[in-house]
Amino acid sequence: MGDNHDQLVVIASKYDENNNKNNSSSSKCMAGFEKLKPYVLMVFLQFGAAGMYIISMETLNHGMNRYVLIVYRNAIAALVLAPFALLLERKIRPKMTFTVFLQIMTMGFLEPILDQGFSYLGMKYTSASYTSAIMNAVPSVTFVIALIFRLERLNIKKIHSQAKVIGTLVTFGGALLMTMYKGPVINLIGSSRSSHHESSSDSSDNHEHWVAGTLLILVGCVAWSCFYVVQSITLKKYPAELSLSSLICAAGTLQSAAVALAVEHHASAWAVGWDSRLFAPLYTGIVSSGITYYVQGIVMKARGPVFVTAFNPLCMIIVSILGSIILSEKLHLGSIIGGMIIAVGLYSVVWGKSKDYSASSSTTKAAADTKQLPVSSKSDDAT
Repeated sequence: MGDNHDQLVVIASKYDENNNKNNSSSSKCMAGFEKLKPYVLMVFLQFGAAGMYIISMETLNHGMNRYVLIVYRNAIAALVLAPFALLLERKIRPKMTFTVFLQIMTMGFLEPILDQGFSYLGMKYTSASYTSAIMNAVPSVTFVIALIFRLERLNIKKIHSQAKVIGTLVTFGGALLMTMYKGPVINLIGSSRSSHHESSSDSSDNHEHWVAGTLLILVGCVAWSCFYVVQSITLKKYPAELSLSSLICAAGTLQSAAVALAVEHHASAWAVGWDSRLFAPLYTGIVSSGITYYVQGIVMKARGPVFVTAFNPLCMIIVSILGSIILSEKLHLGSIIGGMIIAVGLYSVVWGKSKDYSASSSTTKAAADTKQLPVSSKSDDAT
């Protein structure tokens, strides 16, 4: 009996050790996933954004009014997000204040009206791949706007601050190069076929359209950057991502509907069928507005607005490939060189921002270790 008891004790101890090892491995896996989650989410968003450029361009080429597309896009996003917001955030949703309401209306104007409206028009004058390349300037513009409103720190003596300034200047230089220099056509798969862009590039006023399109895209770029800044501020006062995303889309729907009704008086422009005129609002509403706003909010709370915009070059590459195959778009040498310059500037800004984030995290952790008392640890965890 004694030997059996000893064997049972040994088996139990080994079982406990295995459980501890498994728990430790699971904890390490979960910790690793939490670190990678912002990166994985942003990569998936770039694939979704690339689809938005291609589908929107195809729909606009088939004659759909861009204002109507914006209305449908935001209305669908609001309807999709609202049930999840009501169910999942009913206990954590903070009270609406007048300040938060004004910020939501501001975001509804910045993103659906200014960004989407001007970007769609600029994309019709240029191309989907060109638009996605110019949009890589968003991190640098975001940095400048955040600096103006004192949301960004700048110590010119620090190397990471110098990297942000230099990266911003390089990005603007790349955008200027893309505007002023087109260069020869670089043929990719499918780009040699005739297309809407080929015929427009042969017209005498194409250069004027190209410059005007670039300026319109840049206006959308600035509006998008302002949206990021306002969203990061609002999330601190209204930390319910689904509810905030739904309200932004609803505000955008109301404001864009007012604009659309003012400029488009024909009822036929609002008609949709079983084609891209239906698929484009569904895709852009669910993926590009609804899911994107929500995921951006999650990642932004953890890593800040500049990190969110750091993955745009991946979207540029995907759009360039798909645009060549699906839309038969032509890539010009100036666009390729300018896009590469913008990407270099972007990552210079992001590198500088990552150093700010690391320093901020270290300072916060050190302050917490210094100030925290054992008796208050429970209440701190609850908050």
